Amino acid sequence: MGEIKDFKDLRVWEVGITLVKDIYRITGGFPKSEQFGLTNQMRRASVSIPSNIAEGHVRNMTKEFCRYLNISLGSCAELETQLIIAKELGWLKTEDFDRLSETIKAETRQINALKKRLSESRIPNPES
Repeated sequence: MGEIKDFKDLRVWEVGITLVKDIYRITGGFPKSEQFGLTNQMRRASVSIPSNIAEGHVRNMTKEFCRYLNISLGSCAELETQLIIAKELGWLKTEDFDRLSETIKAETRQINALKKRLSESRIPNPES
């Protein structure tokens, strides 16, 4: 892995941004009556994933970064649940559901791998 100078250098952040764009495109086709319901919830959960990765990265402390990565993991689970609801309501095609679910699973694996690397690293953490 190359040197990470900025959160935008993190692959896990890039995947999160792609997921946000996909969710915005997909939810654009949801019923207008859901604009402030499930559409809004799914968009907020998806945005939370890369946002917390970015915020955690700039904290420059392992414990804080891991805390924000845990929030991102929670948002992944929230978004996956919302995808299931949208599919069961008939608003999401099976192929879109499968693709988005796989992206969320991949993002979850990457976040967990990053947490593991951080816990094994020597990043200064005055709170330890």
